[in-house]
Amino acid sequence: MKILIIGGGNMGLTYARSFVRAHITSRLDLRLLARSPERVAALAAHEIGTVWGSPAECVPGASIIILAVKPQDSKALFEKLRMYVQPHQVMLSIMAGVRIETLRAALGTPKVIRAMPNLPAQIGMGMTAFTSTDEVTRAELVQVQNLLSTTGKTVYVEDESAIDASTAISGSGPAYVYYCMGALMDAATQMGFAPAEAELLVSQTFRGAVELYSQSGLSCADWIAKVASKGGTTEAALKAFGAGAVREGLMAGAGAARDRAEELGK
Repeated sequence: MKILIIGGGNMGLTYARSFVRAHITSRLDLRLLARSPERVAALAAHEIGTVWGSPAECVPGASIIILAVKPQDSKALFEKLRMYVQPHQVMLSIMAGVRIETLRAALGTPKVIRAMPNLPAQIGMGMTAFTSTDEVTRAELVQVQNLLSTTGKTVYVEDESAIDASTAISGSGPAYVYYCMGALMDAATQMGFAPAEAELLVSQTFRGAVELYSQSGLSCADWIAKVASKGGTTEAALKAFGAGAVREGLMAGAGAARDRAEELGK
C-alpha cells in the first residue's frame, strides 16, 4: 500500500509516524509532499519516508492520498494536483470544512473519504469520525479505517453532516476540556495553591475521572451521584453551576462550533 501524505504539519507527521510504527506501511512505500524546498529538507530530516517537492513525481504512483493541509490552502493545492490524480486512487481528506462534493469537483475523483481527527491523535489517543462516497470499496474503507485507527479510536458515519457535528464535539472538544481545566486551576490558585500544585490537582483529577468512567458501565449522572452527597460540598458546586447555566453554556458552545463548521463548508 503506497501512501502519499500531502502536508508536513503536525497531523501529517503524526500520521506518517503512526503508520510506520504500526507497520501498516514501510518507509519505502510512504511518501510526503511539501510545497517548499525548506520544508522538504525539514521533513527529510525525520527519515520517515521519501519526501517530494513536486506532485508530478509522487502523486501518480500512490494508492491512497492523504490531504493534510490547512483548508485555506486547499484551492491552490487542488489546482496543482488535479492533472495528476487518477480515478482509482482513494483521496482521504482531513481538511476541516472542505466538503466531499468540493473535493470531487476540484480533483475530478470519485473515491473520496472525509475524516475529522482531533489533537490527541498525536499521542495515539485520538478520536476520528469519517465518511465516504459510494465509490469507495469496502476493502478500501477497511484499509483507511486501519490507517486512522493507528492514532486512536474511529467511528464511521453515513451522513456527511455528522462530520460537522463531530468537529464540534471531538474535533474542538479538547479545547473545551482545557477551558474547564484552566478555570479550575485559576480557582485553585485563588484558594492559595501554588500554580504547580494547582496544575497537579486538576490534571490528575481529570485523568482519574476519565479513567474511572472508561473502566465502568456507569453514566456521567451515575458518577456525579456517587461523588455528590446530599448537602455536601459537591452539591453546593453543582447548584452554582446550575445557577450560572454552565451546562447550557457548554452545549451552546458546541452548537456554535457545529454551525461554524457548516458555514466553512459553504
